[in-house]
Amino acid sequence: MDFSSIVIMERDKETGLLHREIGSYKVEEGAEYITRAYSEEDNVYIFFSTDRDVEEWEYTAIYDLFPEDSFEEEGFETEFLDDEYNPTWRVKFKLEEEHSDMELKISKLCKLIKSGIEETMEEIKDKEDEYKEE
Repeated sequence: MDFSSIVIMERDKETGLLHREIGSYKVEEGAEYITRAYSEEDNVYIFFSTDRDVEEWEYTAIYDLFPEDSFEEEGFETEFLDDEYNPTWRVKFKLEEEHSDMELKISKLCKLIKSGIEETMEEIKDKEDEYKEE
């Protein structure tokens, strides 16, 4: 599925309900991995996952090999969520007041997501025997 924009809604911390739009931002490739996004107390939370269901060995391999460091180097806080069916990460960063600054930040994040997922999926292709033995 192709995405052209992502809408960030403000979420109430106590109720978890979304109540107003923060902004709509143009996105590039990589947005197809985003599963949800919202803003809470001046922070933005974006969740992303693989684009397909993975086998158990793939889950472990992706967890081990995904380049979370590349996100941290760009100022994004990442957390792997191990209570999801497929490998899923939550990215946290400060909400930018200026629309263009926010759009640039989200664009950078989408590129990191795309390269991280695609490179990791390529890297695990030949590792099935290694991870099935564990």
